[in-house]
Amino acid sequence: MDTAEIRRRFVAHFERNGHTAVPSASLLLDDPNLLFVNAGMVPFKPYFLGQETPPYRRATSVQKCVRTPDIEDVGKTTRHGTFFEMCGNFSFGDYFKDGAIELAWELVTRPIADGGFGLPEDKLYPSVYDDDPEAVELWRKITGLPDERIIRLGKKENYWSMGVPGPGGPCSEILIDRGPAYGPDGDFSAEDRYLEFWNLVFMQDELSAVRSKEDFDIAGSLPKKNIDTGMGLERVAFLLQGKENMYEIDVMFPVIEKAQELTGRRYGANPGDDVRFRVVADHIRSSMMLIGDGVTPGNDGRGYVLRRLLRRAVRSMRLLGYEDRALPELMPMSRDKMGETYTELHRDWERISSVAFAEEDAFRQTLKAGTAIFDLATTEVKRGGGSQVSGDKAFALHDTYGFPIDLTLEMAAEQGLSVDEDGFRRLMTEQRERAKADAKAKKGQHRDARAYREVADSLGRAVEFTGYADTVSEGSVRGIVTAGGVVPSAREGDEIELVLDRTPFYAEGGGQLADQGVIELDNGALLQVRDVQSPVTGLIVHQALVLSGEVAPGLGAHAKVDVERRRSISRSHTATHMVHKAFREALGETATQAGSENSPGRFRFDFSATGAVPTSVMQDVEARVNDLVLADLAVHAELMTQEEAVRSGAMALFGEKYGNEVRVISVGDWARELCGGTHAHRSGQLGVVKLLGESSIGSGVRRVEALVGGDAYRFLAREHVLVAQLSEALKVRPEQLPERVHDIVEKLRTAEKEIEKVRLGQLLAAGGELAASATDVGGVKVVAHRADGAGGGDVRTLALDVRGRLPVGEAGAVVIIGAGTDGKVSVVAAVNDEARNRGVSANELVRAIGPLVGGRGGGKDDVAQGGGTDTSRIDEALALVRTEVARATGQAIG
Repeated sequence: MDTAEIRRRFVAHFERNGHTAVPSASLLLDDPNLLFVNAGMVPFKPYFLGQETPPYRRATSVQKCVRTPDIEDVGKTTRHGTFFEMCGNFSFGDYFKDGAIELAWELVTRPIADGGFGLPEDKLYPSVYDDDPEAVELWRKITGLPDERIIRLGKKENYWSMGVPGPGGPCSEILIDRGPAYGPDGDFSAEDRYLEFWNLVFMQDELSAVRSKEDFDIAGSLPKKNIDTGMGLERVAFLLQGKENMYEIDVMFPVIEKAQELTGRRYGANPGDDVRFRVVADHIRSSMMLIGDGVTPGNDGRGYVLRRLLRRAVRSMRLLGYEDRALPELMPMSRDKMGETYTELHRDWERISSVAFAEEDAFRQTLKAGTAIFDLATTEVKRGGGSQVSGDKAFALHDTYGFPIDLTLEMAAEQGLSVDEDGFRRLMTEQRERAKADAKAKKGQHRDARAYREVADSLGRAVEFTGYADTVSEGSVRGIVTAGGVVPSAREGDEIELVLDRTPFYAEGGGQLADQGVIELDNGALLQVRDVQSPVTGLIVHQALVLSGEVAPGLGAHAKVDVERRRSISRSHTATHMVHKAFREALGETATQAGSENSPGRFRFDFSATGAVPTSVMQDVEARVNDLVLADLAVHAELMTQEEAVRSGAMALFGEKYGNEVRVISVGDWARELCGGTHAHRSGQLGVVKLLGESSIGSGVRRVEALVGGDAYRFLAREHVLVAQLSEALKVRPEQLPERVHDIVEKLRTAEKEIEKVRLGQLLAAGGELAASATDVGGVKVVAHRADGAGGGDVRTLALDVRGRLPVGEAGAVVIIGAGTDGKVSVVAAVNDEARNRGVSANELVRAIGPLVGGRGGGKDDVAQGGGTDTSRIDEALALVRTEVARATGQAIG
């Protein structure tokens, strides 16, 4: 049974039993505790936490998930993977343990011919929490299994919580016995033998304190008992397809087959190679799905995870002996299989592939740089007579240069060296512990939404937003929230969060800043609205300062938006849509929006691009947008389903949360996007759009900043005045300014070069005199000179020049030049072959005198340089040179 059919049967089974089928959410959700959706229940978390009211009592989904804590173990076992799909069914206060057990057992054991999975009952073992006798009895009653087939396990295995105070409860897992070839009888900790593939969570407890997975307090029972289950799609797939593990199923093995073809190696022939094949299959699929949901490679957060996945895949192919570009060969194999379900992979392939392939190209360059650093490290080890690359050097290669440890191990072995893996692992563990500490600290940032939920429940419906049509509306006060929770009233000087039953104020979202304005109450109280947010779905909260009077629920409210600010922001938002469309026309469909901010009179727009945008394209985009501003196109909004919106050609943005009914904004028949923001009524109201420039904000992402309307006009007016002043000063017409400025710059460069020649000539003129003044230290000619005012390059030039002037012979020559410039010290040592033969090293000399000038340095035995910050000790440092030369040559200073 192929994976698509397993997925279809799962959803169909629960739809037949009254569940609403919910499409998979994006892998990216706005949750401060998570980089990615890592479990099937995550999109339903607000319902389980009581933050939002669920729109259905029963639901089912097949959710895309990514987990990365065990990324280093991927491939080493057949259980670890990063991307996976979790099939789940959920009950929000409807059925409980008996219903969950009945529904799961029915699907698992029903014959394949009747639409089930047909797993043999005699191989199945339910597990239960050892303090949940109710579950034991239900499993006996529903399945007819004898008591010895129901496995009791402790909190670690069979009690579930989110890791924070909130809902929790015992769970039951369904395990299948794969036979004695996978482990001993009765050893339920042997996961390969008794494989868990479905977990049923019975949310029944309210946890008041969670100190660890096995250490928490149960405050009482939940008012509504919920069900959350998760069935691993990949695990069921390899069971039903008769495969050994998830890497061999129909949606993953084609990548391994292609990798075998490219490398000439065979999966199953060598354990080390098998690990690499599995890493390739897993990471390529995960990377593709992440890019599909809008992630781009970067140096932190989600972008760093994606970068690691892509680079580990490329590195694994290299370790398999394939050094050409691998992703263009392999990723289409994953696309073709996963695209059978996720059709957007085909639709967005140009964007997905360009991001992935560009990252591979960048990593190939990184490998070149890392190899050069590695070569220096091995040379240093060998010169010192060692046989091991240190752990800190391996860690630096990994952490700073992105150089994988496996590649370091391989290359060290080729050089006859080992690597201090224990030291490397220790540093990696320290880094991981720091990351865990950061993550734990972030858990405290999860907003407690109980106060908002209390107000929302008292409303009984969503706050009515009237702001699309009006900037003034009447309503009534329905709730007041402060840091202490819901309060009955507020007075002058209080900073509060105010909820009205209807409001014209737009809450920040979709890149658009919130409205500001005032609210007047029937009793004369006046509030200044500074910000507007929507902390839970359906609730609009005004962050306000009470300027006068008293605020209390039930009072009538007259809400007035700052109209000029709203209009200015709306113009920016409409301009963003137009610029987005124009860039897609100019650069292709891959130029997809990756973020924006719409402020009064200006906006910033981030989009996917593999390199800098040419000036000509910026000019074309600006001209295109302003032509359509002049065309005065109508801007209109339509409500439709998501499916209708996509069919109409409307753009949907990554990471945005859309309901079943969406709002589509169109600028004429040209630009169409799903958008909940406010807009100008016609494009002509924008006046003029001026792009200020573009820059990189991360790998594969560019940012354009722009002005709109009056702000753009004032900018252009200032530019005009500046051009006029320059034209007057240079006595040329405005159109001749670029050529005139270019001529002036060229003349300045020529003059600077001439001045540099004269200055360098004066500097080197002293070389002969310095060479003549060399002192003899144990038969070595030594020059230690201070040349204040000379830059670092000048110091090096002078040192090499003086060394070249000293006679070549048995005596040897040592030159050290030190200089103090702008509070910084530069030191260069130059030593000839004869002096090196007598034991003098430029590297050792610089290292010896570096601490005296408050710095350090190093280099090769013939030339080394260093720096420092203490100019007052330059003379002392230079005086030390004679002592160091004498020590190196075994002479005594008399």
